[in-house]
Order: sequence, then C-alpha cells, then structure tokens
Amino acid sequence: MAALENATPRPDDGRARREDAPSSIEPATPRPEPSPPASWPAQYTRKLIAFEVTAVLAVSLGRSAVSAFIDLMGSLTARKALSAQHATLNASAAPGRPWLDLSYQLEGIAFGLAPVLLVAYLLTRERASLRTLGADRTQPWRDLGRGAGVAAVIGGSGLGLYLAAHAAGAALTVVPTTLPAVWWRIPVLIASAFQNAALEEVVILGYLLRRFDQAGWSNARSDVVSAVIRGSYHLYQGFGGFVGNLVMGLIFARLYRRWGRVMPLLMAHGLIDTVAFVGYVLLVGHVSWLPH
Repeated sequence: MAALENATPRPDDGRARREDAPSSIEPATPRPEPSPPASWPAQYTRKLIAFEVTAVLAVSLGRSAVSAFIDLMGSLTARKALSAQHATLNASAAPGRPWLDLSYQLEGIAFGLAPVLLVAYLLTRERASLRTLGADRTQPWRDLGRGAGVAAVIGGSGLGLYLAAHAAGAALTVVPTTLPAVWWRIPVLIASAFQNAALEEVVILGYLLRRFDQAGWSNARSDVVSAVIRGSYHLYQGFGGFVGNLVMGLIFARLYRRWGRVMPLLMAHGLIDTVAFVGYVLLVGHVSWLPH
C-alpha cells in the first residue's frame, strides 16, 4: 500500500510537469486599444460611405422619396386630373378627439427628428459634430437675417411656380393642413415647419454634401444629386413640387458652400413652411387665387 500511495501523483504534480516542460508557444501579449482615426475617410472606404448614406436615407428621406414616387404613380393613373386631386401635409390624426390628436402630432414631430440625432452620432464618430455643419446657435441674428432674406425670395418664387404648375395641371392641390381649429393648431404647425426644416437641411444639405465630398465627388455632382433627392420626396405634390424643390436644393447647396453653415438655410426653410402653413389657415376661403 505504501508503494501505491507513493506512486499516486500529488495534485500539483501535473502543474509542476507543465511548468517544467519546454513550450514552443509564446505567451499572448495584450494588444493596445486602437485609437480613433484622426480623419473619417482615412479609415473608411467609398463603399462604406455609400453604405452609410444608403442606411441614413433608408430610415429618413430616402424612404419618403420612394413613397412619394408611388403616390405620384397612383395620382397619374387615377381617373382625374392632378389639379383635381389633393395632397395634405398636416392632417388630423384623430378627428373629433383634440387631445389625442395633439399627442399624435407631438409624437410625429419628436420622432421626425430622429434622423438628425443619427447624423449627430455619425459625425461624432469622426470627431466632428453638428457644429461642423454650421447647425448651431453661434450666429443667431446673422443666421436669422440671411434666412429671412432667402425665405422671401425662395418663398415668393415657389408660390408663383406652384400656382403656375397647378393651373397647367402638373401639380396636385396642396392642402397645408386639415388640423381642427383648436388652440394648439398654430403652435403645432410652426413646430412641424421647423421640424421639416431641421430634418431636410441637416440630412440632405449638410450631411449628404459632406459625405459626397469625402467620397471624392465634385461640388457640381454633389449639389445636383442632393437637389434631385430633395425634389424626389416632394413628388407626391406632382411635377411642380419636384421642380420647385429641385431648384431650391441647388440654390441652398450653393449658399451652404458659400456660408459654410446649415443654420441660415434651416431658418429659411422653417420660415417658408411656417408662412405656407399658417398663411393657408388665415387665407383659405378668403382669397380666390388659393386652390383648396
């Protein structure tokens, strides 16, 4: 028994043999954590830029463009003229139930800004921010002044183009709102106007032009593609809406490159939509030239 006990290995004999045995495998050394790239395009390829842009558009205005094209096909194949059909921009979500309707309106406005948050996150990944696009409050009065001037020119021209396109049968009758006449209608319309402005100008103007430039596109190509996308998600209004917003996109792209700031164009867009939405409420039924 003593011999058997002496032959039984102790619990640490195996460890001792492994420690004494030579090994050809070098111990793994921890790798240092990779540092963030100093420049986003230096790490990512054009294919990844294209993938990211496609993903952002798929959850924002690119989807709206596809939906608008389908709406246009439906309008063109309907058995009545485009000018006899209606496109409603701010519709009531719960007719006859104003508080529930208000809840739906605020929810739509809040989540309509989600793509802006996504763009802000993607910019942060490349050590940039919305401030890089000029979407900040560092120049409030200058931005407002420039925006008001652009709104006056673009808004007036856009109204004239819409009326001409509608008279020619190339545009649907655009109804800016069917919200009930309650206390929150005007505030919600103003909030909706600036939500649209923030979404479109941050994503289509600032973000897309930045990514197109990083992919090596020329300014002209970037500006045209951005403007075509802008026009495409207004196709539900007819061909007049497409052309008008295409021209607006080209002008906005030129001004953005000159000023280096999204904010003046965001203010211009918000003011244009505010005048259109609130002006419709005040004028519809009181002037003969406004289609309704």
